[in-house]
Amino acid sequence: MAEQKIAVLFPGQGSQFLGMGKEFLETDAEARALMAMAEKISGFPLIHLCQDGPMEDLTRTVHLQPAMTVMNLICWQALAKAGVKPAFFAGHSLGEYGALSAAGILSPEDTLALVTERGRLMERESDRNPGGMQAVVKLKIEQVRAIVEKAQSQGRLTVANHNSGEQIVISGEVAALEAAAELVKAQGGKAIPLKVSGAWHSQLIQGAIPDFEAAMAKIAFSSPHTPVLFNVTAAAESEPDVIRGIMARQIASTVRWFEIVEKMMAEEVRVFIEVGPKNVLTGLLKKIIPAEYEHRCFQFDTPEGLAKLLGEL
Repeated sequence: MAEQKIAVLFPGQGSQFLGMGKEFLETDAEARALMAMAEKISGFPLIHLCQDGPMEDLTRTVHLQPAMTVMNLICWQALAKAGVKPAFFAGHSLGEYGALSAAGILSPEDTLALVTERGRLMERESDRNPGGMQAVVKLKIEQVRAIVEKAQSQGRLTVANHNSGEQIVISGEVAALEAAAELVKAQGGKAIPLKVSGAWHSQLIQGAIPDFEAAMAKIAFSSPHTPVLFNVTAAAESEPDVIRGIMARQIASTVRWFEIVEKMMAEEVRVFIEVGPKNVLTGLLKKIIPAEYEHRCFQFDTPEGLAKLLGEL
């Protein structure tokens, strides 16, 4: 079994739920230490937000980015302590910061400081440039790109996430999203509005990039000890300054998740472990990976889930 390649995947915004991380925080002193550090660095009562909410406070992007990230790091810390050695890391959108920390590119402290600043800047830009996102299902990426191009006559619009072969998220101004939804319907697809507080990964929040670059310039980036497949490029990168540039662009660039998973399959990854709340990425893996490709998918966000996974590995 040991020779099977493992990929560790970190979820992003949208995977949160009230009560997440509760069991780790109750039973694991190192999990509590990470949480205390995250509260101190972010300045937010993250335990209270994660456990008691209310949900609309937790889902404010300024709170959610450090909250989700510390949950991902708590789960990864437990998996790493158990001796699991991945061949690759990747994270979906915000989840990419869990991957940066796990691969040794950023320290946990710097990771939490950066996502707190990223959340603040993205919230600022979404207040200045309101918009939304919708998931388009049953159409291929080429069809969606063509629809986006047409709908751009109504406002700024872009492909935000290429999640699976037929699940693509578009992001932008409301009028453009409405025009796109009509075109999607006409082609036999379905456009589902997402509950998000901004038009993430679109031109509408591009204004966050210069300030985020300034914040990143003060932080030490290292070469990864394990390859990370990046959202922006769907490829690995080891040069710290190049990684810094990729992470600045990531805010307003397409998340190339479908290609990342295809790349992992090309590298013969056989075990996929989603580390963090819910199983959104595991659901996407089921849509992307063909039945004949031999693989196993796991997800955990509790000590019990981790014990079960280790037993099966």
